[in-house]
Amino acid sequence: MGYIGKEVVLDDPALVHASAQLYGKVYIGPGASVWPNVVTRAEMYEIRIGARSNVQDFVMIHVGTFTPTIVGEDCSITHHVTLHGCEIGDRCLIGINATIMDGAKIGANSIVAGHSIVTENAEFSANSIIAGVPAKQVATRDCGAKNVGNARFYEMNARNYAQGRDRLSKDQVAQLAAIFAG
Repeated sequence: MGYIGKEVVLDDPALVHASAQLYGKVYIGPGASVWPNVVTRAEMYEIRIGARSNVQDFVMIHVGTFTPTIVGEDCSITHHVTLHGCEIGDRCLIGINATIMDGAKIGANSIVAGHSIVTENAEFSANSIIAGVPAKQVATRDCGAKNVGNARFYEMNARNYAQGRDRLSKDQVAQLAAIFAG
């Protein structure tokens, strides 16, 4: 059973799954999607999910002791991620089961590898490939276009789910192939 609190603002998202639990001051941007069993808690500060970003199954987003949690536009926050009082730039992909702690900042067009732990107040510039425990920058590459492609896939998929369709049409598959090839 889901929950959408009184201070939650849903600004034309593609999908907010019925099992999602959104507490406190939370903003979900246009075309964004919140998938099954996501929990957000914003008791002191705010949580902002940018346009067309996707927050996938079993993600936990919480504010920090002194910091909000901000997710930019066209981001993918993949399954079982924990975001805690951090800032994610536009066009980022946060890998499965990664944890990003209070005060951490991930620059635009970056990727955080699955199972990485980004420690408190760590800052990474744009175009970073970040991995490890504790996480470190392991490479530099502009992943923005590929990350936008993934976000577009999730937006398309979310709009389908919102209409009761859990499979992409052949035309949608062709559109995605063009996005990822481009």
